Amino acid sequence: MKKLNAILIIALSFGLLQTCSSNKGSKAEADSANAAKDTSKKPLKADSTNAATSHIEVGKDDAKFAVDAIAGGITEVELGKLAQQKASNSKVKDFGAMMVTDHNKANQELMTLGQSLRIALPVAIDKDGQKKEDDLSKKSGADFDKAYVKAMVDDHKKTIKLFTDEEKNSKSVDLKAFATKTLPVLNKHLAAIQQIQDSMK
Repeated sequence: MKKLNAILIIALSFGLLQTCSSNKGSKAEADSANAAKDTSKKPLKADSTNAATSHIEVGKDDAKFAVDAIAGGITEVELGKLAQQKASNSKVKDFGAMMVTDHNKANQELMTLGQSLRIALPVAIDKDGQKKEDDLSKKSGADFDKAYVKAMVDDHKKTIKLFTDEEKNSKSVDLKAFATKTLPVLNKHLAAIQQIQDSMK
């Protein structure tokens, strides 16, 4: 019986390790790391040698904005690549190319900002983004174009709200400036994709 229990414990431990490793660089992992580094509610230990360099430099809401913003940006890049491959409409292909260029640029800027503010950020597509990518991958031709365009309209409306809220409420000068700088680009994206959507009706 003891032997059986030991085998079960080893199997469960291995399963947990597999789960953790498969989420490497995920949004959930970043949120968890930021919560662990958030010292706003607990004082730094005076005797800790790395306390000064390991704590997060922003509040919980600002860290969440950064994580959500880059997770969305990663999704836009991946879906943009897919649009370049699968879209039948040249305007949709061009929009996908713009997503890859613009969101890669914003992601790199936010990643650099995250490092200086000690915010853990995801580097891989999250579950929601992966589901969108999987669903779109199954479509082709005009069906793909229509589904991708709808997803981009919906995503950009949500992203603009996320960035507008950050611009208004941020306690981080750096993240507020990033939101302010990026909003015109997001508004340009929304206007462009809505124009494409209207032309497809």
